[in-house]
Amino acid sequence: MTKTIFKTLIILSFISCSSDPKEEIPTPEESMYFPPISNTTWETKSIADLGWKQTAVQPLLDYLELKNSKSFIILVNGRIVLENYFHDHNASTNWYWASAGKTLTSTVTGIAQQENLLNINNKVSQYLGTGWTSEPLAKENLITCKHLLTMTSGLDDSTDDVDPEDLIYKADAGTRWAYHNVYVKLQDVVEKASGQSWSNYFNSKLRDKIGMNGTWVQLGANSVYTSTTRSMARFGLLMLNKGKWDNNVILNEAFFNEATTTSQNINLGYGYLWWLNGKASYHLPQYQLTFQGSVIPTGPTDMFMALGKNDQKIYVVPSKKMVVIRMGDAADIVNLALSDFDKVLWEKIAALYQ
Repeated sequence: MTKTIFKTLIILSFISCSSDPKEEIPTPEESMYFPPISNTTWETKSIADLGWKQTAVQPLLDYLELKNSKSFIILVNGRIVLENYFHDHNASTNWYWASAGKTLTSTVTGIAQQENLLNINNKVSQYLGTGWTSEPLAKENLITCKHLLTMTSGLDDSTDDVDPEDLIYKADAGTRWAYHNVYVKLQDVVEKASGQSWSNYFNSKLRDKIGMNGTWVQLGANSVYTSTTRSMARFGLLMLNKGKWDNNVILNEAFFNEATTTSQNINLGYGYLWWLNGKASYHLPQYQLTFQGSVIPTGPTDMFMALGKNDQKIYVVPSKKMVVIRMGDAADIVNLALSDFDKVLWEKIAALYQ
């Protein structure tokens, strides 16, 4: 009798656990998708599948077109949710990244460090030799590669030129944050440390490994990257995944974490050439003022951004597994990084999912 009751209880228990598998077994989270390296295939995800608001799409696209955008992409879990082109731009057209490309320099500097070719804590003159600035030697030797990554070289930021005669002492390295084109010297550091041209090293260690297209163009003192919008999205996807592309480590996570967290105590909204949202305060290019609050108050607090002149944008939002890309002409007036466009754009994007 006892054995019969015991067997019955086991059967009832099994039936109870199995009767509604939807309740008992959680739906597996959607995997991260990486588009193939060698072709144009790219999986998509619909607004409906995400449970987002279709009615919010057209107001967003209208705003983008009104504000001189040429292209716009939203990825979620690596899949394309929106991809739109405006004003005769298309998926195969290259466009400049402007200062959004600073983050490419940061990333490749990190790759060179993980290959033990350089150390960002070493002084710049260890790689470029002394006299790369017009500073007294003792002051020049204070400047490390990390100071270039964090915009704290102390060099006079009144000019974008980076010839030695233009790199003049303003403050001791590490004591002043100023948005300065001198970061481009990191490309020279990588060249010296690797024994390769900057373009060759960049292409082999980053571009080709994630299927980007594009080239570096020298415009005066500026080294500017140009590519398709999807190539910019590929880079954003790499950074969403903390430097990994599928199962391949392109940039180690330790450097990624340093690059996307506050790097100094002057501009809390700045990492290693990345802008950081959700901090207590921030500085802007060409200003020594401290602005209270988040860089983009309408955007997610965990977002980090590559911001370029005339509103070239990479927004990476880890909490939403989302990458947003915008390329185009200046939305309103010429600007170096941040503009009012960011604030309104994020109101429009948030309306999709709120």
